[in-house]
Amino acid sequence: MQVLKVAILAEKYATDYTWYVDVILKLIRIAGDYVSEEVWYRVIQIVVNREDVQGYAAKTVFEALQRPACHENMVKVGGYILGEFGNLIAGDARSSPQVQFELLHSKYHLCSIATRSLLLSAYVKFCNLFPEIKGMIQEVFRMDHNLRNPDAELQQRAVEYLQLSRIASPDVLATILEEMPPFPEKESSLLAKLKKSKPHVEELVSQTAEKKQRPTALINQDAKRTSGQLLDISPSAESRTLVDIFGSPAAAVANGVSSAATSSNGEPTVNNFPDVLRFSVKNSGVLYEDVTIQVGYKLETRANLARLGMFYGNKTNYSFTEFSTSLCCPSPLNTQLIAQCKPVDSTITGGSQVQQLINFVCEQEFHRCPLLHLAFSFSSTQENQKIFAAKTAMDPEQIRAKVLIGFGPKLLQQVDPNPENYVCAGIINTKMQQIGTLIRLEPNKQAMMYRLTVRSSRDTVASHLCDILSQQF
Repeated sequence: MQVLKVAILAEKYATDYTWYVDVILKLIRIAGDYVSEEVWYRVIQIVVNREDVQGYAAKTVFEALQRPACHENMVKVGGYILGEFGNLIAGDARSSPQVQFELLHSKYHLCSIATRSLLLSAYVKFCNLFPEIKGMIQEVFRMDHNLRNPDAELQQRAVEYLQLSRIASPDVLATILEEMPPFPEKESSLLAKLKKSKPHVEELVSQTAEKKQRPTALINQDAKRTSGQLLDISPSAESRTLVDIFGSPAAAVANGVSSAATSSNGEPTVNNFPDVLRFSVKNSGVLYEDVTIQVGYKLETRANLARLGMFYGNKTNYSFTEFSTSLCCPSPLNTQLIAQCKPVDSTITGGSQVQQLINFVCEQEFHRCPLLHLAFSFSSTQENQKIFAAKTAMDPEQIRAKVLIGFGPKLLQQVDPNPENYVCAGIINTKMQQIGTLIRLEPNKQAMMYRLTVRSSRDTVASHLCDILSQQF
């Protein structure tokens, strides 16, 4: 009961939720077996409901799990928080995805069945957050002591999570394993338990209810305003890729990047309004994704201060070099919003992700968007081209039949300025991934020659498709 009272008082008098997280984790570490489920349930509820403390909680619980003596209740809290928010600290090499997974799994065999089940749920969440370690996690699911465990609940989780990670596409996996929504605000489970054991706590309950009326409504409003502007992003087709994230058309065009439309008064307009609506109510998400790069963000705010974590993921098998970002606030925004960018690695290896932190100070209300430009180079063999002589007459109907009926991609109309060229797009579906493919066939009737260009998200696929198709014409 004393532990319960400490937890209630910590929540009641918390003026800073980072302090509350520190107190409860210290309580779990010291009290150990005397910490009831309601206590660690409650700290998880508060962390999930308050985005401004999620990154700090993930970092703190990660450090707590590194202690030699770690109570099982701490493992439960760590498994849940890292499974939901481990991506917020994955940019640091000391808490990389593999390190987080290995740290949690080092506790696995020392825990009860209930805690192991929770950890399996955290592992499958990692499959969505960190695709680069999916293979390691699947090996754990495949182990006999999981797939053939006598406990039905644990066995069922291992079997279902393994199949889910193998069969589901990245989009389906992201939908199923989406971040948990905020818990409904209701009477604290700690107070409910105390009230049940000691009925004379009405005064304490009312005081705590008053205390909770200083919530984070302002934080959510700020997040809506900011995140709604982080959407305009367009990569160029050159090997030196430029990405304009926040959206000034003039600046983007000057750098050779297509941008959003411009209104009559020169202000940028948003041409992907459904995306704006979706991101207006979320403080984290993916801003842009193609076969080359994924750009995500995580926003935390407090009063007039904000911290924006930008995540740049290299989806190719090749390293991005000369990776750089630049942020500017055009006048009069430079007097209304002060921004400071932390440095970012100039090289992003294939299949990895880096994080960049940007701190903002809001001096006064503002209406324009800051501009963030990305630039990087990468060299790959994702494109394959062949020039070959025609084996038969260049009959358009036969070409269409071979490309569309025989091979299966979608013929795209009015894409190439030359109407005699054939441009196709398709997706090769495998169990592990979806491979995007672009095909252009350019016939030269005078010379009786073809030029075939195939581009794919995997270099080996582009080469093989080019070899196969060049034999058909």
